[in-house]
Amino acid sequence: MKFHYRHIIFLLAAGAGMLPAFLSAQQTSALKEQLQRIISGKRADVGIAVILNGKDSITVNNDGRYPMMSVVKFHQALAVTDYMMRNRIPLDSTLFITKEELKPDTYSPLRDKYPDDEVVAVTLSGLLTYTLQQSDNNACDILFNRLVSPKETDRYIHSLGIDGCSISMTEDDMHRDLANCYLNQTTPLAAACLFEKFLTLRLPGNGYHEFLKHTLISCQTGKDRLARPLENTQAVIGHKTGTGDRNADGKIIGTNDAGFVILPDEQHYTIAVFIKNSAETPETTAQIIADISETVYRYISK
Repeated sequence: MKFHYRHIIFLLAAGAGMLPAFLSAQQTSALKEQLQRIISGKRADVGIAVILNGKDSITVNNDGRYPMMSVVKFHQALAVTDYMMRNRIPLDSTLFITKEELKPDTYSPLRDKYPDDEVVAVTLSGLLTYTLQQSDNNACDILFNRLVSPKETDRYIHSLGIDGCSISMTEDDMHRDLANCYLNQTTPLAAACLFEKFLTLRLPGNGYHEFLKHTLISCQTGKDRLARPLENTQAVIGHKTGTGDRNADGKIIGTNDAGFVILPDEQHYTIAVFIKNSAETPETTAQIIADISETVYRYISK
C-alpha cells in the first residue's frame, strides 16, 4: 500500500498521541501568505514545507524537485544506522580508512585532521558526526562505499513511505560533474516528513536515534540559516544543511536547510527550505532561509 503525504502526517500524529494543532486555520493561512511575501521577487526558486506537531502542514512551491546537496547526508545517516541496527554493528565500531579514500579536492575536515597518515582509524559514530555536524564529503562517500550505497539509501527512504525524493549520486559523482547535483533531489514536504518520522517514531531505534538526534542538534554548519533566529530563544533545533557550487549560468545550485524544532512546552515542528538556482549572493540566499525560519517560529510560538 502506498501512502500519500496526508496519510503519513495522520499516522505520525496518531503515533505522537494526536498532539493538538496550535495554529488556527486563519493563522495557517496568514503564515503561508507571509512566507510567500518573503520569497516574492527573489531571483531563485524557493520551496518550503512545515509540519506542525505532526498534524498540519504548510507548503509553498512544493511541486518542484530541489537538489538536496548535503541534506542527503541525513537520509544517508538514517539508512546507515538502520543497517547497523539490523546487523548489530555498534556505533563504536572502527573503520580503517586509507589515504586514497581521503580525496584532496573536496571539503573534508576529516582529511585535514590527518593530512599525512596512510591509514586512519575512525569509528562509525565519528564518521557520522563528520557528515552530519561538519558535512564532510569524504566521510559521506566512505559510508556510501563501505556500508550503504546511494541506491540502497534511496530504497530505504522509500520503504519509510517517503516517495518525493530520489538518491543516486555520491559526493564524488557530484564533484566530477555539477549536473549530477540535480539528481539527488526532493520536494520540501518529503524532507519535512522524513524529519517528522525520525523525531516522532524514533527512527532507527535502539540507541541510534538518540545519537543521531544529539548529533543533528550539534550541527555546526549553516548557522546563518534556520538556526539564526532561534539563537536567543529556548527552542532546540536539530538540522542538516546543504550548499552547492555555481552552475554554468553562475547561479548557486542549491542552498538548503531542513530539520526539527522543539519548543519549551514540548510542541514541535519540522521545517525544510530548499533554494534552487539562486542568482542572489550566498549571504542573501542564506538570509531568505533565516527570514523564513524567524517567521515560522514567530507564528508558532506566540
